[in-house]
Amino acid sequence: MKAIIAEKPSVAREIASLLGASEKKDGYLTGNGYCVTWAFGHLVGLGMPEDYGISGFQKTSLPILPNPFLLTIRKVKKDKSYVADTGALKQLKIIEQVFNQCESIIVATDAGREGELIFRYIYEYLKCNKPFERLWISSLTEKAIKQGFDNLKNGKEFNGLYQSAKGRSQADWLVGINATQALSIAAGNGIYSLGRVQTPTLALICKRSLDNKNFSIKKYYQIQLLHHKEMIAFKSLSTTKWDDKMLAEDALRTIERNGNTATVTSVEIKNVTEQPPLLFDLTGLQKEANNKLNLSAEETLNLAQSLYEKKFVTYPRTGSKYIPEDVWTEIPNLVRALQVKETCKQAVSKMKWGRFNKRIVNDLRVTDHHGLLITEKIPSALSVKENAVYDMIAFRLLEALSQSCIKEITNVELQVLHCDFIAKGSKVIEAGWRSIKGSFSDNDTEPLQDLPELKKGDELKIKEAIVWEKETIPPILYTEAGLLSAMESAGKKIQNEEERKVLQNIGIGTPATRASIIETLFTRNYIERDKKSLIPTEKGLQVYELVKDRKIADVAMTAEWELALQKIENNEADAEAFQKEMETYAHSISNELLQTTIVHKNLPQLICPKCKTQQLIIRDKVVKCSDEVCNWLQFRNVCGLQISIADIENLVKKGKTALLKGMKSKAGKKFDAYIVLNDKAESSFEFEKKKFYKK
Repeated sequence: MKAIIAEKPSVAREIASLLGASEKKDGYLTGNGYCVTWAFGHLVGLGMPEDYGISGFQKTSLPILPNPFLLTIRKVKKDKSYVADTGALKQLKIIEQVFNQCESIIVATDAGREGELIFRYIYEYLKCNKPFERLWISSLTEKAIKQGFDNLKNGKEFNGLYQSAKGRSQADWLVGINATQALSIAAGNGIYSLGRVQTPTLALICKRSLDNKNFSIKKYYQIQLLHHKEMIAFKSLSTTKWDDKMLAEDALRTIERNGNTATVTSVEIKNVTEQPPLLFDLTGLQKEANNKLNLSAEETLNLAQSLYEKKFVTYPRTGSKYIPEDVWTEIPNLVRALQVKETCKQAVSKMKWGRFNKRIVNDLRVTDHHGLLITEKIPSALSVKENAVYDMIAFRLLEALSQSCIKEITNVELQVLHCDFIAKGSKVIEAGWRSIKGSFSDNDTEPLQDLPELKKGDELKIKEAIVWEKETIPPILYTEAGLLSAMESAGKKIQNEEERKVLQNIGIGTPATRASIIETLFTRNYIERDKKSLIPTEKGLQVYELVKDRKIADVAMTAEWELALQKIENNEADAEAFQKEMETYAHSISNELLQTTIVHKNLPQLICPKCKTQQLIIRDKVVKCSDEVCNWLQFRNVCGLQISIADIENLVKKGKTALLKGMKSKAGKKFDAYIVLNDKAESSFEFEKKKFYKK
């Protein structure tokens, strides 16, 4: 009998039905020589400080350096403490029972760093020593699963992947637990969470926000001319930029007084080849979905995971944009299959059969998994968002297989008196991949105009001349798409040239974890959304100011750690040496942060509105009475809106806040209301009375 363990029940059922294990038992399926069971994600994880006998945040306990690390069953919050998750406890006993009655194990958790860790922590926690093999697949289609079972790999081949996953897990624990406790002890007012990847990501957002805020916008002026030739209207722009509007207007009047004619002094025509885009990796898909569909990185990952589990796309948590040579033979069938999907029919008809572009084939650039592909199973009923993400993946495949787009770019230089002007034009010679969606310029580039045929010496009448006022543009605030790009290319921004060469292809976080890191910053109340932009909260900026000059906020150091983890995965570096380095760092960051002084803004001294005697404790998430018997509490985040200190003061002293705008109901509808206190100091909403005026 062989045991098979999957990451989720849905995947286990899929595998079981293919293998003929159809007899249902509590927590597993059996039959045909197999017992197929499952985890619910991370059933086992690293223990918390209390598991080592350390309760609360104590200066004398820092740094906490477990040796060895303890593994515990997943915990859930109950009242004010954490207890073992009963569901996890039950399933773990079932997994143990299944392992004990089988001679060997087939690991069918997701084929990646986290999937490997989920199994290995369970295996280690249960002190299991049964031999195991690895099912390593990129898709959940019947064909892929069967091929995977025909090519099972020895579990020991993935020891490097496990050591890398364990190293990442323990590094995050050492840095996160120690830095968070040290800074929170120094603050003495609430919890200030720090993390190995979370903090440099927060630093990126805060720095960009401050650069944007402190940017000094300057106005400048250019002259724009309108011309007509051969029934084509086009514009030219002065190369001179005037800081003074009056000087620009003087130049304009001089042009108008002197014949209103421009002379062509130079015409340069060149062909530009735009290569088709590569396939999506997870980060690329998340960026595109954020730009085009306004989906968060987390939402996109969940939708892609859902499509994967429904067998419509390949494994989404990939960091590669390429496919290996052996997958290339399957590509024509994928394109053919798309002919039945209504949204893709027209695009498929533009494909040039027999001339598919092989740019996406590169065995050396494929990591654990190849770039995102659709499968031959074409969906018919999906949610609106799932359908949009699926189409994105399908259209990107069609674009990647198409030929290059060739454009003719024309640069024309003109002269009016002693003032130089330039006109730029673009003409598509071969549409290539851009015909798939019919989009001939990128969103972030200004579309170029059509130009008539021009040659040196041509005289052009000026039909209209205006002074065009422009402003210098501050660094734009990060959207999730922009932040994902910055995280992905963190190594390229490093100042030291030698470091940059080593780390230029290394980001911070991994494609699989970046979404959860961004979500963590929201949960910690460090960042918030302003339309599509990400901006730091007051608390986020406060944390940034404290750590911005320390290593924990240094993108370069975090990228170095990611490089070390990659080397461990490839058996090129020692996991124990990395562990020692992390322990040394945890020691130094704890000492550094314990010396930190946090200056709290003058918070108002408020008396509890319920007991009328005790002072209120004002925290980031709650305002509460210092007397536990009284236990009065007011949350500061109400219906998605953070309540300001001024409004808390109004509520406590006057029994009513100002009108709070932009709260969201459970149904997602926005509303405005006051928060009011009744005689028992219980809070509720009061809605604005609409005024009616007599005609």
